[in-house]
Amino acid sequence: MPNEDEIKGKAEQLKGKVKQGVGDATGNDDLERSGERDEASGKVKEGYGEAKRKVGEAVEDAGDRVKK
Repeated sequence: MPNEDEIKGKAEQLKGKVKQGVGDATGNDDLERSGERDEASGKVKEGYGEAKRKVGEAVEDAGDRVKK
């Protein structure tokens, strides 16, 4: 199940894509570049959340094995 960082990262990517589309449609290069930055930042945030989740799952699995 995705954690908060993964969800926020996906949302930021979506916001970036929308900004890029609006910037492209209106010829606003600044808005388009801002959207690209938002999308990249969202990918980093999502990746961090995914890594954090996987580490947490590995720790839980190790704890379960120790209990047995």
